[in-house]
Amino acid sequence: MDNDELQPWQGRLANTTPTIPLPDPESGCTLWLKLEYLLPSGSTKDRIAGFILGHAAASGRLQRHSVVVEASSGSTSIAFASACAALGVRFIAVMPEGVSGERVLMIRRYGGEVILTPKEEGVKGSIAKSEELAAGDDRVFLPQQFANPLNALAHQRSTGPELISQVGRRIHGFVAGVGTGGTLMGIGRALREAGHDARIAAIRPEKGGCFEGQPEICGGIPGVVEGLSSILDLRSIGADPDPICLKDHEAIAAARELCKRGFPVGPSSGLNLAGARRLARELGPGHDVVTVLSDRMERYFSTDLFQDLQGRTTA
Repeated sequence: MDNDELQPWQGRLANTTPTIPLPDPESGCTLWLKLEYLLPSGSTKDRIAGFILGHAAASGRLQRHSVVVEASSGSTSIAFASACAALGVRFIAVMPEGVSGERVLMIRRYGGEVILTPKEEGVKGSIAKSEELAAGDDRVFLPQQFANPLNALAHQRSTGPELISQVGRRIHGFVAGVGTGGTLMGIGRALREAGHDARIAAIRPEKGGCFEGQPEICGGIPGVVEGLSSILDLRSIGADPDPICLKDHEAIAAARELCKRGFPVGPSSGLNLAGARRLARELGPGHDVVTVLSDRMERYFSTDLFQDLQGRTTA
């Protein structure tokens, strides 16, 4: 695949997103929300899809005949499906059974294929299946979001500097839920490089334990995965050693609140808002805390986010 073919696609994904202030009367702080759901496929994962595939194409690892295969619980696969559609490259998503049907339909509408692995094996089973596919076919390119340092570098080079420039003043705190850890690591490194001594904290959802049959997925917040990432290194960015722990119903409530404010987001965005509020209360009045609104609501119509509205489809 030559560079002339790649340039229009790179331009389409070279988007920025706004960052808006949200006063938090309870803490006396300002929360800054980066609206990542405005990216082309509807999530911050567009950042890593564009960055990883761009590097692969430039190095010759990604060719017109390549097959991109990624293990994901949803948003990353949607982002890669969108990017591969723009490139004209075949894409296969490998996901655990039980992911919302909306996510499967979105991937297929982009022309991607979906392989579902046993629910009880969780994301680990999907990763194993993707590696199995790669072992049997030298056309397969694995982005490997949980192990690829380009994941964090994408946010270090784009999301973080954008956010810092948009806030335009000292940042005192940054929080994010952890799936691969790429957002937390990348923005955290960007903050340190820019001289911000912000408190940085991961957020962990809890549900009185973890999903039955999927011990690495905590709290029922899609995309927040425990213990699978090899790129997460809290010490290297001076982050708090212990995460902010929140009940998953707090995340859902915060996501619904954001939707009622006009932000069409999913559960992980609610988790991030609730975590930012918790850190703001700990820091005290007058501080600025940043986070990201990760993805859009449409992929969650059949999940807990909309459970309170089920059956209310008529006036």
